[in-house]
This record gives sequence, structure tokens and C-alpha cells, in this order.
Amino acid sequence: MPLKKISNKMPLNKNTRQILFWIITFLLFITLYHNFKNLETVKQIPYSEFKQKLKSKKIIKVVVSPNLIKGEMQDSGMDVKFRTLPLPDSKLIEDMEASGIKSFSGEPDRSWVISLLLNVGWIFLFIFLWWFLFLRQSQMGGKGAMSFGRSRAKEQDLKKQKITFKDVAGCDETKEELSDIVDYLKNPKKYKQLGGVLPKGMLLFGPPGTGKTLLARAVAGEAQVPFYTSSGSEFVEMFVGVGASRVRDLFEKAKKNAPAIIFVDELDAVGRRRFAGIGGGHDEREQTLNQLLVELDGFEGNENVILIGATNRPDVLDPALLRPGRFDRRINVPAPDIMGREEILKVHAKKIKLSPDIDLGIIARRTPGFVGADLANIINESAIFAARKNKKFVEMEDIEESIERVIAGPQRKTRIISEKERKVIAFHEAGHALIAKLLPHTDPVHKISIVPRGPALGYTLQLPVEDKYLTTKSEIINKLSILLGGRAAEEIVFDEITTGAQDDLSKVTNYAQKMVLEFGMSEKIGLITLRKDESEVFLGRDIAKQPGYSNEMAKNVDDEIKRIVSECYVKAKEMLTDERHLLNSLAEKLLEKEILESDEIDLIVNGNAAA
Repeated sequence: MPLKKISNKMPLNKNTRQILFWIITFLLFITLYHNFKNLETVKQIPYSEFKQKLKSKKIIKVVVSPNLIKGEMQDSGMDVKFRTLPLPDSKLIEDMEASGIKSFSGEPDRSWVISLLLNVGWIFLFIFLWWFLFLRQSQMGGKGAMSFGRSRAKEQDLKKQKITFKDVAGCDETKEELSDIVDYLKNPKKYKQLGGVLPKGMLLFGPPGTGKTLLARAVAGEAQVPFYTSSGSEFVEMFVGVGASRVRDLFEKAKKNAPAIIFVDELDAVGRRRFAGIGGGHDEREQTLNQLLVELDGFEGNENVILIGATNRPDVLDPALLRPGRFDRRINVPAPDIMGREEILKVHAKKIKLSPDIDLGIIARRTPGFVGADLANIINESAIFAARKNKKFVEMEDIEESIERVIAGPQRKTRIISEKERKVIAFHEAGHALIAKLLPHTDPVHKISIVPRGPALGYTLQLPVEDKYLTTKSEIINKLSILLGGRAAEEIVFDEITTGAQDDLSKVTNYAQKMVLEFGMSEKIGLITLRKDESEVFLGRDIAKQPGYSNEMAKNVDDEIKRIVSECYVKAKEMLTDERHLLNSLAEKLLEKEILESDEIDLIVNGNAAA
């Protein structure tokens, strides 16, 4: 029982020990400082001079010890401290009494321990401080001044790692690829019997927010083997050779605890294509990359050590890093489809209280192109909106508000807009919506609003019925006409144009350029692509590259882009002129209600609007 009581005592934590250490160190420095200060102000004199001063009555105070005589004396009209080594003198007391000294006393002899500490203790103190500040700090895993070459990767606590493949939704194919690694680590004999070898590296790539890091955490939770996480930027420092040293240290840690997994996030920070500077060179980043290449597939094999890399830019990675034998598998983590979005919404919806009438399938259809991070943000924002209104459950209107907030930004109801500008905005948005309703093969109009949201003064929200992976030429032409419908409506109604179509014109120009330069959708230019590869914009060798086509071809490209945009604008203007009554009805209703839903828009366009 007594042992139990002792073991239950809480030891001093790390911070307390450090505070005590620095307090003691400070006190020792103060003591040494005073000792050295005293040594500097004490005058060393011979015993004969001391006796002479004693006879001339210039000694003020004396302290006698067996090995030292010290005190104060007058020297050049000033009081000065002195010290001298004594000689055998039986008349010393009589001479001091005769000289009329105000104060004289004795002092016991110091022990040899005290003398030793005072004479050589500061040497031991210096050695201790040097050991603590340099040698000990260099062994603290990357936190000390001498530990630049230590890897800063963190080993995940498997007991706290509760994320598994069940917590990851919307990427079943990716999970299947990664599950092979987990199964191999758990049952290596099954694969070795057939001669199978564990892949050395797996590269996860895809748009930001698709769940690459989450998948890596799920692998750690499933495999239950040592899992080291690091970022590409942690390897590169201003000191030459530090990155390569950290790569070596990281792989040495993993080898000692094999089987193990190393996860490097944002791999493009260290794995960019070599000779990326003007004129080439061999900088610190390249040394780090070279060491990474050697560790993955060099003379020394890394058995049962897997490197999982994640990046948003696989196009800038060095080809030597991507070849089989280093990254044996390259796994795309795309944006989820409609079914994947619904599964992701179900995972995040478990954390909040949803109203029973909410259909997550409808939300999935209304969020095309959204990735997992966007969907998680939508669910979280909807919970915040519901809490702000003191609701007990998250309702559909809260989720719709969060979707619009992510797409267009927060509402700005306090912005004061004049009646004239409101009218211009209403006709502008009505022009977009009416063209979208009249043209075939376009996404349904979900909502029109002239309430400012984010940087936009108004917006027309179109939501596709299903996910599309191919777009036809006629669909792009229709999209351009819809984007130009706002500018066309302004010119028809007010015989004037405004700056409100700036973002529309930017999108129109971008679409038209892609049609001509990339998609081969111009009969005059033909079935060729003229877009320059911009994946390596920092390569010095690209400076001397020619565009790849003549000046005459460049003029033809400009003419074709202008022709496509002009034709779409004329088309939108003609349609709005023919249906001017619908444009007026839609804009007037929008000025009255500020927000129109899809069913209200259908009533107006179909000629069944309420009086």
C-alpha cells in the first residue's frame, strides 16, 4: 500500500522543471557576478605594506582569517578594500590596538569543499550549461539549436487515431486502392506466397478539399502500424543539406519500426521538377529531392516502409519521382459525383440535429462540383444559422442559405442601393434568367435575387439536374448567350451599358478562348490546339520557346474569339427584344419581391403570373 501512495504522487511537469532550472541558473550567475565584481575592486598588497599602513593609522577595518587578511584602508584620500596573505606575527593584535582601528575581527577557516566550489565550481557550471543548451537540445527531436538535420515528422498515436475508412465517403475506388496496402500490412504472407511485393509509394492527387489527407489518416487508423506525418515544406530550410538530412532521418525512423507508413502532405513543395530555375542549378530543394529518390528506390531497399504523398499539382512533380518503383500507384481523388456527395453529406450530418423532412439527395443535386470540404462547410454553416435563430433543428432553408453563402458570399442587406440602380440590376438579372429559360439544353434556373451577396449586387442561380462530364458546342454557345443576356437587357431597356457585366464578360472571354485554342470548336482554326502548356511556368528553358504558331494565326484566333462572342451577344439581344414583355414582367416582379424562386419564374415565363 505505501508503494501505491508513492507512485500516485504527480511528478513535476516539464514546464515547472524548466522554470526551476532557469531560476537556479540566474541565481548562480548573480553570485558569480558579485564574486568577480568584488575581486576586481579589492587591492592586493604585500604584508609589509599592510604593516606600514597600520603604523601610519590608515587602516580602517580588518578581518583576519588563518589564510587571509582583508579589510578597508585609506589610499590617496579614498577608502579602498584590500587583501594580503598573512605571515607569522605574534604582535599583530597589539599593533592593531595601537593604531586605533575601529573594527577588527576574526574569520573561521573555510572547509576544503567550499574552497573547491568557489575556485572550480564555475568551470563545472559552464560545462553543465554547454551540455544542456547544445548537446541535450540536439537530442530532443528537432526542437534544439543543433538539431536542424532531425526530421520533424510526427508519429501518430494509434490509440487516439479513430478515423477509419467508414468515416470517408464519396471515393469508393480510392479506398479500394488503399485497402490493398492495409491488407498487405496486416497479412503479408498471403501476398509473399504469390511473389507480390509491397508498393514503395502511393501518390494521391486531386483538387483541394477532396479528402486526400483524410484518406491518409484513415489508412493509419485501419493499418494500426507506425504512421509518420510530415509536410513537404518541413524538409526545406535555408541551410544547405538540412532537407536531405531530414529525409534520411525520417526513413531511418520508419525502418527501425517497420512495417511503417510515411505520409508527406503537399509533396510538390519538395518534389518539383529539377532544374526549375533560370539557368538550372543545384539548390537545397534539389538535394532534398535527390535524397528522397534514393530512399524510395536506391541501393538500400526500404522493406515494409510505404510512402504516401498528397498533392494538388501532379503536373509539376519530377518524372523520376513518378516512375514505377518509386510511386507505384498514382491514385486520383476526384470531386465526388451526386451519389458521393450524398454519402459525404450523411457522414457530416451525423454531427448535427437535422429536421426529419430534410432530403440529403436534394442537397446533393444542388451542389454540383462541390468537394468534401465544401459539403462539410455547408453542413456546419447551416447549423450556425439555425443556432443563430434559436432553432432546435437544422431546416432546409438553413442549408439552402449556407449553399448560397458558399457560392455567392454572405448577404449584404445593409448596403444602400438607389432605386435607379435597383432597376438596372433587376433587368440585368432578368436578362440572364429569361435567356436561360428560352434556350434548350441549359441548366434550370433555381433562383434570381437582387439582394447584394458578397461582391455581387445580384445573381441568377442555375443548378444542373445531373453531373456532366462532357459539354457540347451548342451548350457552350448557349452558356455564352446566357452570360451576355444581362448586358443585352441593359442596352435594350436603358439604351446604356454599365460596369455590372464585368464578371460576365470575363467568363465569356475565357470560354471563347478555350473553344478556339483548346477544344477545336472553330471551323476557321481547325482541329488543332494552340494553348501553351503552363504547367511549368518557372522553367528557364521556356523563356526561349516560341508560341508555336505564326502572327497570322494569332490574328485569326483573335478574330474567331471576337466573332463567337459577337454572335452570342446578337442572339441574346434578339431573343430579349422579341420577348420584351416577359423581360419587363420578370424584372417588375423581381423589384417587388427581390428574390424569385424557380416556380415563380416558371409562372411568369409561361404567361400564368398572378395579376
